[in-house]
Amino acid sequence: MTSTPLHHLSISEVGRLMQRKDLSPVELTRAYLERIDSLNGRLKPYVTLLADSAIQAAEAAEKEIAGGRYRGAMHGIPVAFKDLFDTEGVRTTGSSKVMEHRIPNSDATVVARLRDAGAIVLGKLAMSEFAAGSFPSLFEDPLNPWDPERTPGGSSSGSGTAIAAGMALGTLGSDTGGSIRGPASFCGIVGLKPSYGLLSRFGVVPLSWSLDSVGPMTRTVEDTAHMLQAMAGFDANDPTTTRAPVPDYAQALRPDLSGMTVGVLRHLYYDPDSGVQPDVAAAVDRAVEAMEQLGAKIVDVEIPIFRLSWIANTALLLTEGFAYHRENLKEQPHNFGDVVRTVLYMGGLTSGADYVQAQRVRSKTIRAFQEVMRRVDVLVTPTSNDVAPKTGADIPAEQMVAGLLGEASDKSVSWTSAFNLVGAPAISIPCGFNEEGLPLGLQIAGRRLEESTVLRAAFAYEQQAGWHKLRPSMAP
Repeated sequence: MTSTPLHHLSISEVGRLMQRKDLSPVELTRAYLERIDSLNGRLKPYVTLLADSAIQAAEAAEKEIAGGRYRGAMHGIPVAFKDLFDTEGVRTTGSSKVMEHRIPNSDATVVARLRDAGAIVLGKLAMSEFAAGSFPSLFEDPLNPWDPERTPGGSSSGSGTAIAAGMALGTLGSDTGGSIRGPASFCGIVGLKPSYGLLSRFGVVPLSWSLDSVGPMTRTVEDTAHMLQAMAGFDANDPTTTRAPVPDYAQALRPDLSGMTVGVLRHLYYDPDSGVQPDVAAAVDRAVEAMEQLGAKIVDVEIPIFRLSWIANTALLLTEGFAYHRENLKEQPHNFGDVVRTVLYMGGLTSGADYVQAQRVRSKTIRAFQEVMRRVDVLVTPTSNDVAPKTGADIPAEQMVAGLLGEASDKSVSWTSAFNLVGAPAISIPCGFNEEGLPLGLQIAGRRLEESTVLRAAFAYEQQAGWHKLRPSMAP
């Protein structure tokens, strides 16, 4: 079979082994369940483990593959979901006491599509309460396997930890302003926020209806392409989904960038007020140089309104989040964590004028983005200003909220929220490590529904750089 540990293999590598009958889905699933059993007590990404049903699904997949009924790249692949994706008959809580005992009677569309593709569901993953910020309520916060004293990032915290620690081959996260890409950067993995409307959000507990996206988190770009392929496309249950044809994402992956123009927002990440740490800026520059060596044309571009995206995103997130949670805030405010309750109350205080102004900024950001994207194929930025921060302890709710929203009132840059505003695809991939050995993230964004271009750029750089091959010492 292979001398490489199974939890180090990619979806593509595992798939080839299973097609050759050198590896069975049952063997693979048992290996992942053993891995979870050995690490979850320390790292805590799983809040619900579905061992029995996972084995049953693996046995069914094994019979199908043995009988020549191979469904495709996700067949027999162990995956797990952030605990806001509905799973039929399995508790789905949003990591809040408000929904502590909630058991959905159907799967979210993306969950159902992964099951239909033959994926094996291992369980549900920890997250920040209702995906609002970086703080848990119902369960313990997972640890970052690169440094257990640091956060894996929010709100898709368990999804990031599980991939970095080899506790699933693929996970799903949600992203309203960076909640897939932030944990991907902090955990040294791949995380894609797809175009708004490419993936259905039916059966996913919302935060902001106009900003939310759901997407895959994996070890490699090719794995992300396979997961995306299984889930993308129109869903009658979600009227925001697109009817555009779904391309073959894996087919678009190439080892070079010839003919591609890459725009770089260098004026922002070298601005001393941006908050970007020198090692982050240097790593992004090295990645840009590598992309040029791969055949890309590099162009420095400017989007002056980019800085305001954080403020507009925050105003929309707060207002729409309050609207969704309004009744529960009235009926059971005590069941919300202090931070999330305070954040959502702030949404109730946001005026209609604030909401309209945020939408005006959004419209201007879309126009500015479209103008730049007429000249380039993708944009490159840092994913985060720095490495994963240390975990907090006994911090008052007011201070946490101030930290959560502080970027809205100063000059620092949020690199991720602009792409939620414009509804464009953006991926975070590893681009190196700082002096302490902590991962750094590179963000690549593209035009709406041009995931193939974004994935191609990310894949070519990933294969040349090789950062995805490194593993955290806490979970070797």
